[in-house]
Amino acid sequence: MNLHWIMPAKGRVNVRPFCCGMRVNLFMNRLKDRNLYLVITEEYCRGRTAVEVARRAIAGGVDIVQMREKDRQRAELIAKGKELLAVCRTGGVPLIINDDPKLALEIGADGVHLGQEDLQRFPIEKARGLVGPDGIIGISTHSLAQFREAEGWDVDYIAFGPVFPTKIKDYSIGTSDVKTAASSAKKDIFFIGGINLSNVKKLSVEGCRKIAVIRAITEAEEIEDAARLLKKEVMAWQ
Repeated sequence: MNLHWIMPAKGRVNVRPFCCGMRVNLFMNRLKDRNLYLVITEEYCRGRTAVEVARRAIAGGVDIVQMREKDRQRAELIAKGKELLAVCRTGGVPLIINDDPKLALEIGADGVHLGQEDLQRFPIEKARGLVGPDGIIGISTHSLAQFREAEGWDVDYIAFGPVFPTKIKDYSIGTSDVKTAASSAKKDIFFIGGINLSNVKKLSVEGCRKIAVIRAITEAEEIEDAARLLKKEVMAWQ
């Protein structure tokens, strides 16, 4: 069994095993302090690389990064994921991989994000078996019914949306259920979908405390500034 040395805050040295090939997760107990989640798809990066966008976004205050790439060869995904992982490690933020816990393992990422459609291939129990108890699992939900069901699953956070119209999805669910979901959530919940500086305040009055964005940062002319302004807004809600 491989061993991973961790220096806790008080200076004690612990030895913990890698779980199922996944590196021991240093972020599991700190999701509650993370509130600006960036989902990166290079298609929406205006010709810049995911690595460049991630580096600048983290400098601006992004504290979770997800690699969301579709229709690419696996070798390319692994290579790109490992580049992103290095940037995230330097910045002290977790890297999440979209859709595929096996790919997350190959990259050595901190966790996986599953959509509702991914649950047929990777039910939560199977995903947990792959990433292990220290891996982060997130799940997308698009209604209060899905949100309430996910609250009972072995997941670490829930994404709820899309709350505003977005190019990424061909539908949105609106903000009418944000207050109910935010006030009743027992797990960390990130609101997602079409969120930007022009509408983000609408979520704060509904009790939102965490957001996930894509184009509001990846398509910004000044990535670090866009992240910093969103971070300032979100931090005011805490």
